[in-house]
Amino acid sequence: QYKFRDLTIEELKNVSETYPNFTFSMNTYTFKDGSQKDLLNFSGTVPVKYGNSYNIPVRLWILDSHPFAPPICFLKPTLNMSISVGKHVDARGRIYLPYLQNWSHPKSTVIGLIKEMIAKFEEELPLYSLSSSDAARQTELLSYIAKITEGETDMKSKSKTGGGKNEGCCNKITVVGAGDLGIACVLAVAAKGATDKVVLLDLSEGAAKGGIMDLEIFALPNVEISKDFSASADSKVVVLTVNSLGNAQTYLDVIQSNVDLFRGIVPAISHYSQNTVLLVASHPVEVMTYVSWKLSAFPKGRVIGVGANLDTERFQYILTNLLKAEVLAKDAWIIGEQGEDKVPSWTSCNLVANQTEAMAARNSREKVANRAMEVLKGKGQRSWSVGLSVADLTDSILKDKRKVHSVSTLAKGCYNINSEVFLSLPCILGSNGVIEMVKLEEDPLVQEKLQSSAGSIHDLQQQLKL
Repeated sequence: QYKFRDLTIEELKNVSETYPNFTFSMNTYTFKDGSQKDLLNFSGTVPVKYGNSYNIPVRLWILDSHPFAPPICFLKPTLNMSISVGKHVDARGRIYLPYLQNWSHPKSTVIGLIKEMIAKFEEELPLYSLSSSDAARQTELLSYIAKITEGETDMKSKSKTGGGKNEGCCNKITVVGAGDLGIACVLAVAAKGATDKVVLLDLSEGAAKGGIMDLEIFALPNVEISKDFSASADSKVVVLTVNSLGNAQTYLDVIQSNVDLFRGIVPAISHYSQNTVLLVASHPVEVMTYVSWKLSAFPKGRVIGVGANLDTERFQYILTNLLKAEVLAKDAWIIGEQGEDKVPSWTSCNLVANQTEAMAARNSREKVANRAMEVLKGKGQRSWSVGLSVADLTDSILKDKRKVHSVSTLAKGCYNINSEVFLSLPCILGSNGVIEMVKLEEDPLVQEKLQSSAGSIHDLQQQLKL
């Protein structure tokens, strides 16, 4: 079934001669879309020097279009090993390398791939040893990872992990990312008092720095700091705040770097908390919410972005307290995408019965809204202010408040938007995330802006490698 059988056999002979420890077999691989193929694959260890010498177990699947398509590569951790998620390895153990992305026959070979794999692993070791107790606790996850590397995924598995250490914790929130935003979210959520426990998942390397160290020094009740994904088990809400700080040259590169980062985070989080609501605060929030939805395989209502919640709260406050337009404020929303393209809208258009008076009232409302938008422009979004907004959203979710918030949600099917994009729209939030979308008044100008935002976001998403 291999289209270029002779070329494939010749190359695999070269691999066998260079790395004699590799063993070859034919097994069934299941792709993400559920399709299956019997594929040649080989397993073995690659030698890596990282202070000491290590043998890193890997498995490479050879596609039937080889050598014109790159292999699919996975780590194969033993029971006393755990995966160290990084820029080249995700939580499932799948390996991502520039060599794979730039694969081109005949210059690209499996031997060359293994050499780059060794070089990258020597910069960032992909596995670490577990203590005996940690190994026991990780056995179920490793079994799950093994299934995925065999191509047998089951994201709807009912199994629980974490050794029961979180039993009895009813309202638990995990914040992923220990930067300024992550710490701000932890402090704001803890201060809100709606949760029994807040876990800060610190994925950075090395010793604790800055705010993390201070959190450890001035220990807060019900706040746990961990580097282990299993600490997030059974969270009601998981807040994603991580952003890549790589040396990307273009805006697209920056976003792709974030996507690569999420590939190593979202599947693991989704495994440990299979009924959680994912709340995305990473940038750009619309795109990263879409990425989280795709990687988690969660229902659309359980993946939301912080969107324009902060801007809406500010907008309503400005209308009520600065411009004394209390009647307008209760129906006012900021929608669309974050940044310069956000737009004010309203959930009520029944201003007055008479058409002439209605037009005058609408013009008056727009003047007030324009003044409020001008005031809003001068308000930046600091980490602590976004943290307060995150606490507001998690409070509504944990307490099942059925409160309306402007959050990033799947907009397909709304306002003649036909693509899978996330935009901020008023939504009723409850314990399962978005319960219902609130209908806005019909305004051709607003609809045009939403469609324009959807088009540009969709074009950007099409250029990303998920």
